[in-house]
Amino acid sequence: MTPSYVHGASDVTLLGQTVGANLAATTARFPDRPALIVPARDVRWTYADLLSRAEDFAAGLLALGLEPGDRVGIWSPNNPEWVVTQFATALAGLILVNINPAYRLTELEYALRKVGCRALVTATAFKTSDYIGMLNTLAPELPRASPAALHAARLPELRSVIQIGGPAAAGTLAFAEVTGDAAARARLAEIGPRLQFDDPINIQFTSGTTGAPKGATLTHHNILNNGYFIGEAMRLSEQDRLCIPVPLYHCFGMVLGNLACTTHGAAMVYPGEGFDPLATLRTVAEERCTGLHGVPTMFIAELDHPEFRSFDLSSLRTGIMAGSPCPIEVMRRAVAEMHLSEITIAYGMTETSPVSFQTTADDPLERRVSTVGRIHPHVEVKIVDAEGRVVPRGLPGELCTRGYLVMQGYWGDPERTAEAIDAARWMHTGDLATIDAEGYCNIVGRIKDMIIRGGENVYPREIEEFLYRHPDIQDVQVFGVPDARYGEEIAAWIRPRPGAALTAEAVVAFCAGQIAHYKVPRHIRLVDEFPMTVTGKVQKYLMRERMAAELGVTAAKTA
Repeated sequence: MTPSYVHGASDVTLLGQTVGANLAATTARFPDRPALIVPARDVRWTYADLLSRAEDFAAGLLALGLEPGDRVGIWSPNNPEWVVTQFATALAGLILVNINPAYRLTELEYALRKVGCRALVTATAFKTSDYIGMLNTLAPELPRASPAALHAARLPELRSVIQIGGPAAAGTLAFAEVTGDAAARARLAEIGPRLQFDDPINIQFTSGTTGAPKGATLTHHNILNNGYFIGEAMRLSEQDRLCIPVPLYHCFGMVLGNLACTTHGAAMVYPGEGFDPLATLRTVAEERCTGLHGVPTMFIAELDHPEFRSFDLSSLRTGIMAGSPCPIEVMRRAVAEMHLSEITIAYGMTETSPVSFQTTADDPLERRVSTVGRIHPHVEVKIVDAEGRVVPRGLPGELCTRGYLVMQGYWGDPERTAEAIDAARWMHTGDLATIDAEGYCNIVGRIKDMIIRGGENVYPREIEEFLYRHPDIQDVQVFGVPDARYGEEIAAWIRPRPGAALTAEAVVAFCAGQIAHYKVPRHIRLVDEFPMTVTGKVQKYLMRERMAAELGVTAAKTA
């Protein structure tokens, strides 16, 4: 048998640089090329502009008393200050802590305390989030504190709050005012050469469905190289402009977006602070973007927008659809209707920086729309059974990843780190996958999402892909709910296309004779929306809980 093991042997070497050194090298090559374009803020920075602003802010952070290795949180939607903070912390050897802009009081307190943030860069407000108001609730000492001298009972290590936008609130520092003096600049120049690419640079909280979020700790080496090879797969160059509507606090925006660009001299283009399909389409058209990122739900929203046909998207050629399983039909539409002839699919997880598999423009279209591609350079993957044995090619099992991209661990959590990364440094993803004879990977689903109905293993992804063929179905999510007879039964939440007269009975009839009887959803609900995270990931566990409560069902007892 051929084992389900692949290794991304490559003649292209890994980058042995820090993120700051790489930005400086790119700037030396392309000082006058556009680096960041944010039309809503009238920002059009060159690489020389970006590096200069990042160095100013880095010196300012050091002037506040921060030392290499200290943690700096950022709690904000997408904006120019986010990018400056990303590169400034890297230049100063500080660890950037990405905080979900949707977090509220309890979640914010947990994140800041878990990793001991010394400083927090925060937006003023966004949509329904009053960030300064929440901070004042959490740290009522803030309005009376001197800047950089906060002492809050509930946030004992936090000293500085740096505010983006609006007049600076009492106790905070305005972002634009955080610049260093000559001494701080000299200190920055001294720190830079001493930084090592294996130093931690970034903590990203993974949103588990059970237990508290875990802080995946990533190094310069992890995310810089991952961003570089992502850009290589997209064939990025200094001529490209990549539209980034995905959140920066997530790896998708920060690595697949920003670092893929800065390692190649391409321009980062932000259509807005949060995702809006109309603003994204308008930005692509007006800025002549050559690339577009998004999770599947974003592409669906763009393709189905009433004004979609009014925008000239002919400048597009590449981009990435990732973040959750990519429906084959949505991928086909993106290629056919959005000119994304070289769009790629990427697969990975926060703990692996994140990408381990990606399709390329050279892959046949069928492979690009139906798999997550082949192994990334310098990465190993094996597919194992429940006992940890490598399975033959084509058989499903858990996907395990090893290589430069695996995180250092979960911050301050050796037990959960040991559960995820084994003694041989394999990261156990919890994803079910297959690898075929040519090395292409297919994600079958999550181990925890697999439905066991009457002893039969049922993979929701397979049923979802089948239902996407129905002309009246816009989006679908399949999951298991407890069932007294079978242990689990199959449920489907379906978003019909606008104006479609879809019924549950029609869905069942569509399945009849086409898929095995035990795969036909028993519980079907037509809905307007799915519960989602801010990054566009569907929260199946919430659907499962709601359906179980609605049905009044409990799991069958087993001996």
